[in-house]
Amino acid sequence: MEPLQPDTLIRNPYGAPVVASVVVDCEAPRLWGLVGQFAGFDAFIPALSHIEMTGVGVGALRTKIFHDGHCVVEQLNSRDEDAMRMTWTTIYNTLGVARLWAAMSVEALGSRRSRATWTVIGEPVEMAQAELETFVQAFADSALENVRRMLG
Repeated sequence: MEPLQPDTLIRNPYGAPVVASVVVDCEAPRLWGLVGQFAGFDAFIPALSHIEMTGVGVGALRTKIFHDGHCVVEQLNSRDEDAMRMTWTTIYNTLGVARLWAAMSVEALGSRRSRATWTVIGEPVEMAQAELETFVQAFADSALENVRRMLG
């Protein structure tokens, strides 16, 4: 019998990135203060009931509980406060997504305007890739529009 070897189910997804972006009439640090809070996405995503955190900083786990009962567990991969960017990976979900990687970044567009960009690469379990990409695009666009309304 072969000895057990290190293995993992986590791998990066393949596919075209889905990119959602919004320009807001506010300073970049203020925008980052909203979209850059890994534990705070329920502030601008109304479908979320709440978020439970395990740990802090890179490596922390975020469990997003949706009002409809769905659950998504994600791990914070990287975070750069000065550059205003972070990345995360979905490690468990009930949404039918096999693999998902995402990034959020904020850039200043002058002193009183800034842009938030949410990039997602995902692979579905059973639905068509195009269907997942359409869903993710609509979800991210809607969330960032909420951000614009909240801060603009």
